[in-house]
Amino acid sequence: MELDRAAEAVVFGRLEGVADDGEMFSVLSEEIGLRSFGADFPLVLVDPVDGSLNAKQGLPFFGLMLTLLDGPTVADTVAGYVLNLVNGEEWKAIRKQGAWRDGEALQVQPPEDRGRIRLIALESNPRSLVAAQGLVASSSKVRILGSMALSIVHTAAGAFDAFCAPVPMRVFDMSASILILAEAGGVATDLMGGSLDRLTCNLETRTTLLCSPSAELHAVALEAVRKTK
Repeated sequence: MELDRAAEAVVFGRLEGVADDGEMFSVLSEEIGLRSFGADFPLVLVDPVDGSLNAKQGLPFFGLMLTLLDGPTVADTVAGYVLNLVNGEEWKAIRKQGAWRDGEALQVQPPEDRGRIRLIALESNPRSLVAAQGLVASSSKVRILGSMALSIVHTAAGAFDAFCAPVPMRVFDMSASILILAEAGGVATDLMGGSLDRLTCNLETRTTLLCSPSAELHAVALEAVRKTK
């Protein structure tokens, strides 16, 4: 969409300025693809508008995602940044240094009822409702917001007890938010409970995803997912 191209042009304008200052790196963008500025790594992943259909339809929930990697996999993520393009709220994380929401250390909302799934968010593919029926049946409320990057960071803050993408989605789209979640003390795995660390961050690799703001809630959510028939 034209919106994505316009947003991407702004991001690349800033990155080109960094390259002009002598930094060497590469950029992988949803729209342009891979572009080298003199080195394979560090690698910057750019999703200029995550939730672009929301933006097109006038739904006020979409954001910018930037991820910095020093290698090809999820485990190589150095920094993650998610910007809510509607209200300007910023989410950031640096590997082994923490996560921040609008400049303040990310404070996780404690669950009101430990061990119980109250509110979940799902990826917006309609098949998700069927594929995650065990989790849906175990929860009190469901939200489908249309931006995976923003849904995961709100899970990191404890707004959701779990976020689930039961149909394989691109690792690229979730990369920044997974680091923010991890640095806030949350847990992200595939639907079988497997680690995401070795997955390659590109435009082709896909995985299912289940994440929660704590290991305790993640265990409950994973058990609920396994009840799906």
